[in-house]
Amino acid sequence: MAALHFICGKAGAGKTTLARELGRTLPAVVICEDEWIDTLGFEIRSLEDFVRASSKWRSLIGPLASELLRLGVSVVFDFAGNTIKSRQWVRAVFEAANADHVLHVVEATDTQCLANIHRRNHEKPSGVYWGHVTDETFHGVTVYFVPPQPEEGFRFLTHEVGKTALYEALRLAAGENTPPATSNS
Repeated sequence: MAALHFICGKAGAGKTTLARELGRTLPAVVICEDEWIDTLGFEIRSLEDFVRASSKWRSLIGPLASELLRLGVSVVFDFAGNTIKSRQWVRAVFEAANADHVLHVVEATDTQCLANIHRRNHEKPSGVYWGHVTDETFHGVTVYFVPPQPEEGFRFLTHEVGKTALYEALRLAAGENTPPATSNS
């Protein structure tokens, strides 16, 4: 059965890295909100600009993702896990397709996230750098971050920075019940 994988984590936690790895190994189609917003030319100068662009973009991508899931293609959203409202939107997408889901929660401290952001700002790696992120931007966005709670009813896996639950995710996706031989990535 196709599944919608979506990711919750602060800026700089490693969501895009995890999404791309899931896409390669499950396999699944990876949909990265930042990449699409950048490619479509939305001008983002404030959090309000991002929210407007995201809303327009999601109105297009939601039905596409549901159709992929209905066709039996798993999807990874590199976004949409950080607030209750976003997670409710994702629920509507996978439920419309009668598909399974996994919410991947990337746990990282603010110090770890900021170190990753500083490195990304300096190195500007292709595929994960969508513009300079300041410490002020990180802190401004982080106030909206709401970790998922069990009562929301999602099946979720926790990934700690420096450790990984990726192999657990892959086992679950494959329907396996035995632990992996190794767990590094």
